[in-house]
Amino acid sequence: MPLLKRGKPDEPAAPQAEPLDALIGDLRHADPERRWSAARRMGEQSGTAEPLAAALASEKEPRVIEAIFTSLIRRGGAESAAYLLPLLRSDEAALRGGAIEALETMPAELARHIGELLHDPDSDVRIFAVELTRKMPPAQAASWLGEILDREIHPNVCAAAVDVLAEIGSRDAIPHLERCRDRFAREPFLPFAIAVAIETLSGSAK
Repeated sequence: MPLLKRGKPDEPAAPQAEPLDALIGDLRHADPERRWSAARRMGEQSGTAEPLAAALASEKEPRVIEAIFTSLIRRGGAESAAYLLPLLRSDEAALRGGAIEALETMPAELARHIGELLHDPDSDVRIFAVELTRKMPPAQAASWLGEILDREIHPNVCAAAVDVLAEIGSRDAIPHLERCRDRFAREPFLPFAIAVAIETLSGSAK
């Protein structure tokens, strides 16, 4: 007679997902501890990116905001990125900073959106996008930043690109830097920053 395989009697049962409505209710609770706990637990379940991101619009407790961003990072993927990207336009520095830090952990999703961010009409968004390229593969980032230096009309965006290129670029970036220097020759600070970057990259072994 064949033996029947039985589960071990001390095997723990698989944890049951909490009802999403209950979690959302806690995320809106007056008690910040309840909101913090809910935000943390929502990072363990699918389909929570939308309510987590929506809670950021009214949440004022820094600890809860941090927990929400942590859970959005844990969820990751296209859904979280879709709710994080608009926060780059937020007037709240904490939300902008949180979105940038979260997007830095999602290089695959960032790569899908970095092109549109670098062409955004808002120069501040373009600057944030330039900063985000630090977390991309260096060759890919340098290609994007070289293009920025060749076409960008805002000196502050170019300055951000120069700063990143000086850190992650190679000698290949020097022609882009030289063209940008010539276009902004009358700016009080940019030509100097470019000269420093060119000197740094000239000695690069990359």
